[in-house]
Amino acid sequence: MAEQLVLRALQAILIIALIGMAILYTVSMRRNKINPLRKFVPGFLIGFITDFGDTLGIGSFATTTALFKGTKWLDDDRKLPGTMNAAHAIPVFVEALFFLSAVKIEVTTLVPMTLAAITGAAFGTRITANWPVRKMQRGLSIGLALAAIAMLIKLIANPGHADSMAVHGLHGWLLVLGLVVNFTLGVLMTIGLGNYTPELIFFSLVGVNPLVAFPVMMMDAAMIMMTSAIGFVRTGRIEWRGFTGIIVGGVLGVIVAATVVTGINITVLSYFIVALAAYTAFNLYRDSRKPEPADVINNDMANN
Repeated sequence: MAEQLVLRALQAILIIALIGMAILYTVSMRRNKINPLRKFVPGFLIGFITDFGDTLGIGSFATTTALFKGTKWLDDDRKLPGTMNAAHAIPVFVEALFFLSAVKIEVTTLVPMTLAAITGAAFGTRITANWPVRKMQRGLSIGLALAAIAMLIKLIANPGHADSMAVHGLHGWLLVLGLVVNFTLGVLMTIGLGNYTPELIFFSLVGVNPLVAFPVMMMDAAMIMMTSAIGFVRTGRIEWRGFTGIIVGGVLGVIVAATVVTGINITVLSYFIVALAAYTAFNLYRDSRKPEPADVINNDMANN
């Protein structure tokens, strides 16, 4: 009963925050005399594709960046982080609401891990101020590759093993480890490293139903993206053309993809996570070979 009350309270907070974000966007567009239907259709397609992938755990920022570049969407690349954070915030809130309702998770795991990620992100801008981004990307790519190999060995050694389906939370030292992991991921999100794949791998390796990762990682992303989006709107670093279309398409993409995720076989999901980890590790390693960026834009937390 107590857990249900906490979950209902979290859902209420998400709904209130979502409405608040919608009001903020509406007021900002009116103030800037933006036609909300301008470039609605291409924006809708971008939102649907990217947030469909985000719901599956792939992330939305890398695909959004590629589509923005391919369509020459932005007139100023400095608007890229702000546009992505703001446009994808509402779809991510919908993701969090859906997974809180559809996936069984213990509140004693959800709340502490979400707070750990938010705390990590809050301090991350100062902690990572002088960190070498490329070395961090390379280190994380190696870590993800090793984790993917370990998970693959586990799947092959125990084919059809589904004991983790009955486990919906972390306890004891595993919860402590989870808090450390999520705090670290919150810190890393401030230098552009995503939390989705590492969290999926973590829950899978410690013997917990990997679906449990979805409400945790969506709550993390929703809270952090909301804070970032508000800052970007206030500083005017948003491309408003097609903005409404991205949000509407994104929400629809979330709804379609969410039904796929929650209905997927646990073994199939586990192999998908291995493939996702390998893909993410490859992309991180490739990016780590590029020159060190002169300036890291904090809270640009995509590339999941």
